[in-house]
Amino acid sequence: MTETRTLSLDEIEDLSFRALVAAGTSEANARPLAVATAATEADGIASHGLLYIPIYCEHVQCGKVDGRAEPRLDRPAPSVLTADAATGFAHAAIDLGFDQLMPLARSQGVAVLAIRNSYNCGVLGYHTARLARAGLVGLGFTNAPASIAPSGGSKPVVGTNPFSLAVPGEDGEPAILIDQSASTIAKSEVMKHAREGKSIPVGWALDADGNPTTDPEVGLKGSMAPSGGYKGVGVALLVETMAAALTGATLGIDASPFSGTAGGPPRTGQFFIAIDPGATSGDRFAPLVARLAGAVHDQDNAHLPGDGRRARRIRSREEGVAVNVATLERIEKIIAA
Repeated sequence: MTETRTLSLDEIEDLSFRALVAAGTSEANARPLAVATAATEADGIASHGLLYIPIYCEHVQCGKVDGRAEPRLDRPAPSVLTADAATGFAHAAIDLGFDQLMPLARSQGVAVLAIRNSYNCGVLGYHTARLARAGLVGLGFTNAPASIAPSGGSKPVVGTNPFSLAVPGEDGEPAILIDQSASTIAKSEVMKHAREGKSIPVGWALDADGNPTTDPEVGLKGSMAPSGGYKGVGVALLVETMAAALTGATLGIDASPFSGTAGGPPRTGQFFIAIDPGATSGDRFAPLVARLAGAVHDQDNAHLPGDGRRARRIRSREEGVAVNVATLERIEKIIAA
């Protein structure tokens, strides 16, 4: 049985921050990533939480990500922002862009933020939820190193490529929060099973010949299974267009892996669209969303995307989060080094 220890969200943020700084990350870049890590743990997404901190630190030390990068922001058109992450952490570039994206969306009705030369942005829904909490409909796209083969093929050409939709609710929290990858399951989950020596369910990954496998190591050398078959490939291509082609970032087929130390910076991209619902629907938006959400919640056992995260977040703030002791020991070694 895996040994765990319960930490508060403040303790998780502080531990993450100190480890990142110890590894060579500037405080300005470490703080948004540490805040996001605590929020990710609060939402119950352990595969993208503290577990990733040692990987982030390793990537700073090997040069896959520039921990001291200073992202640059431009406004080439009235409702368009572009950010060059300078091969640094995506979180700092997103923070820089969001500071202008939110007021710009309110003044223009809709605004976009295109980020290039970036890195893994963690949980995409964490970022779009921030837009929803500001009263904006948020759409997000991020591409990743190739791990999904095209329909009829066996060689990966697109990544797991998540997209996210966050819809503002009447209580200040997202009423709907869709955050899903183009694959049946996030690649990080397959990697987690491989580290723990556990098999994976059929339908998660394919071997090098395109056949289903329950061996995570075999799946990591083959390809991730697209969600819904050819429809998942279509989603991955949509996200690749938005997050790579429209941002000028590196295509997943040319990007270095997010795992391991080889290959240098991945230089992938993110694309965000922020929409002021009042500009398109006036005062009808909130009641329509409430009606839609109510139609789901009125059914026994039915739930909306994001409901589980909200429930876990409430509990975690009261009770703390159980985290893997082995992961904590790795982080504490980084801080002590």
